[in-house]
Amino acid sequence: MTDTWRGDVRPPGIDAGERETLLAFLDYLREAVAAKATGVPGEAARAPGVPSGTSLLGLVKHLTAVEHNWFGWAFAGEGDEPLDDEVPPAPGETADGLLAAYRAAADRSNRIVAACDRLDRPGARSLRETPAPTLRWILVHMIEETARHAGHADILRERIDGSTGR
Repeated sequence: MTDTWRGDVRPPGIDAGERETLLAFLDYLREAVAAKATGVPGEAARAPGVPSGTSLLGLVKHLTAVEHNWFGWAFAGEGDEPLDDEVPPAPGETADGLLAAYRAAADRSNRIVAACDRLDRPGARSLRETPAPTLRWILVHMIEETARHAGHADILRERIDGSTGR
């Protein structure tokens, strides 16, 4: 195993308003996921690391769809249907392409957040059988969702090549 310790990148130290703080933590976690999937040979990044079938690139593709579904489809009301967030990477999809799509989805989500005047504004619709959640709820949910999968990515990457650190 190669020790490619990335270092202990700390959460953002920010003394700002609620919106900026929530986005800073979400961006921090997004980058943690992307860093874990960067530099891994294609087949290793695509290979399931646990019996459930989860892979590094599968996590990236899942989070890309989830970004679109919560910020674009549910909050902003874009598109007719949410994306399927359970589709594994296709054979022709590369790590670079999936990571670029994830970063583009995150950038789009951040633009949607920046354009909203209030965090307590409900979205256009819900992905659940509940009233449309507020932007604040979506941001907190996405922090939770991304953090959970960043932890999965930590374990998968360590199993692949011994890399540790955030």
